[in-house]
Amino acid sequence: MSKITKTEAKARIEQLRKEIDGHNYNYYVLNAPVISDFEFDIMLQELAALEKKFPEFASPDSPTQKVGSDIAQAPDQASGESKPFEFATRAHKYPMLSLGNTYSREELSEFSDRIAKSIMEPCSYSCELKFDGTAICLTYKHGRLAYAVTRGDGVKGDDVTANVLTIASIPQTLKGDSWPEEFEIRGEIYMPFEAFNRLNAERDEIDERPFANPRNAASGSLKLQDSSEVASRGLACVLYHMLGENLPFSTHSEAIAAAKSWGLPVSEHSRVVDSIEEVNRYIDYWDEARRNLPFAIDGIVIKVNRLDLQRKLGYTAKSPRWATAYKFKPDRALTRLLSIDYQVGRTGAITPVANLDPVPLSGTIVKRASLHNKDQMDLLDIRVGDYVYVEKGGEIIPKITEVELSKRPADAVVPDFPKYCPDCGAELVRDEGQAKHYCPNSNACPVQIKSGFVHFISRKAMDILAGDATIDQLYQKSYIRHLSDLYSLTKEQLLTLDGWKDKSAENLLSSLEKSKSVPFNRVFYALGIRHVGEANAKMLAARFGSIDAIKAADRDTLVQIDEVGDIMADSIIKWFADPVNLEQVEKLRAAGLKFEQETTKKVSDTLSGSIFVVSGVFSVPRDEIKGLIESHGGKTTSSVSGHTTYLVAGEAPGAEKIKKAEKLGTQIITEEQLRALVEPQA
Repeated sequence: MSKITKTEAKARIEQLRKEIDGHNYNYYVLNAPVISDFEFDIMLQELAALEKKFPEFASPDSPTQKVGSDIAQAPDQASGESKPFEFATRAHKYPMLSLGNTYSREELSEFSDRIAKSIMEPCSYSCELKFDGTAICLTYKHGRLAYAVTRGDGVKGDDVTANVLTIASIPQTLKGDSWPEEFEIRGEIYMPFEAFNRLNAERDEIDERPFANPRNAASGSLKLQDSSEVASRGLACVLYHMLGENLPFSTHSEAIAAAKSWGLPVSEHSRVVDSIEEVNRYIDYWDEARRNLPFAIDGIVIKVNRLDLQRKLGYTAKSPRWATAYKFKPDRALTRLLSIDYQVGRTGAITPVANLDPVPLSGTIVKRASLHNKDQMDLLDIRVGDYVYVEKGGEIIPKITEVELSKRPADAVVPDFPKYCPDCGAELVRDEGQAKHYCPNSNACPVQIKSGFVHFISRKAMDILAGDATIDQLYQKSYIRHLSDLYSLTKEQLLTLDGWKDKSAENLLSSLEKSKSVPFNRVFYALGIRHVGEANAKMLAARFGSIDAIKAADRDTLVQIDEVGDIMADSIIKWFADPVNLEQVEKLRAAGLKFEQETTKKVSDTLSGSIFVVSGVFSVPRDEIKGLIESHGGKTTSSVSGHTTYLVAGEAPGAEKIKKAEKLGTQIITEEQLRALVEPQA
């Protein structure tokens, strides 16, 4: 560290603390980091070094002395979710600390030397993959999952039990009977690459900002209010640390082996080694092999294996002294930016894409990288001809992270972000508070029209037997311009397409006829309303029951729905205000598509006049519980009020719903009690 005065040190310490607190909030709460882990760690190390050199400026509130908090706070839009949910908090029985980390093999050796001096005897280490996810603490009582809590601020965290119960790899009930009566086991909720790519593709399709990496996606998904939506996100879990009173284990590895025998998910890649040299060999292996894993890791965790030695070594205010993490430096490559393309998406969003000199990165050749939007381009101060650093976000998505200004050529050109649509020439617009520019010419922009058809025929929408090439041919021949045109196609028209024979034409016509039986929620999704994804469409269809009811809803009604934010509400209102869209709804309705939710077959009037709220996890999907209520004449709503007759509570019901029901005197019943109410008619 260069020579620095006390005054300068104090100013720099205050600046670093403020910046690090801001980055912690972006990372843990908003799930939207603006710098890399490596850059963050460098800042934290600088702060720690300054506090060590100038102890008079030390503070218990410094980021070096406390764990970054992921506790849900005020609703925000930055995470990409419409309305983050404020969970009930629960205190940790044992503080949930974070690990110290290093990027240096020399510091890793110093870690080993400190341990050797403290315990004065040889020790073995458990080496584990450092999964890049979000921390979780599970408590099991009498062999059943009692609750699941996020790290939070290390002292308390958010109770996310209902959401954790949707993760297939986490058992609600343990196997066997050798488990302690009560214990905690901690680990990481993560999102495999396959699920991450699928989620970001879906978000891109409805112009939601993609998650930067699988960690942010996992954290954001775990904090969703709708447990059924969490279940669809493909989250997984790995557990790696057990705590409890008088646990019958002498080593960490024994405890993890026992957890595996009880059916808990643990890593198959952990190894116990006897020296720091073997630790380094383990690191060397996984620094290369990690590129073949189906999930993201960002380093290796090294722990003293014997539990008695862990207790002897103890803790600092923030971290255990018996464990550390060696973090891999991010893979990045320097290459030249050749040009920038401006792509038009299905909903008119304009995305700048950088064309690069091909460069090897993490086992693949990278030729293109998204620049996301004009703000990102301005932030990078990027020029065509620049040399840029490219990284892979979560080892998957190439992104430009920095411009190497020292190599900027004299003839580098400032990019001219288009004012008009590259496809149809319409003047671009940018909604207030939005990052992207849009082409508003949705009914006449060829790219938007064709992309809308591709979305409409997709498997999750109308599931029509066609593809991009077919849509392109139909469009080029002017057979289709609006969605309803698909249902007017004739065999004679189809036979004019290149390579089409009788069988191909008959298959498409049959598929179109079959699509008329697709349920309303998928039809609504197929319409391609901006910001309305598959889960949103399903929720709105269930809540309103018909497209006419959705069309009639005003903005205030829409924004009062938990899953609908201002942006989605405005988008829905705007879509229904367009006469072309209304005309298409009527033509599609006339073609035979379903624009009403099918009513549940009525079995009895036993529950007539009763209003139910359903919360928690049940033996069957929640929709089936609601269907049971409606089939016996009851009504279901999403929130508890003075009109609610019963709150049906499954495993881990919403804490706020329970609290409100108790305050209002609403009767709380179980799934079994609900079934008993209707059993005579079942």
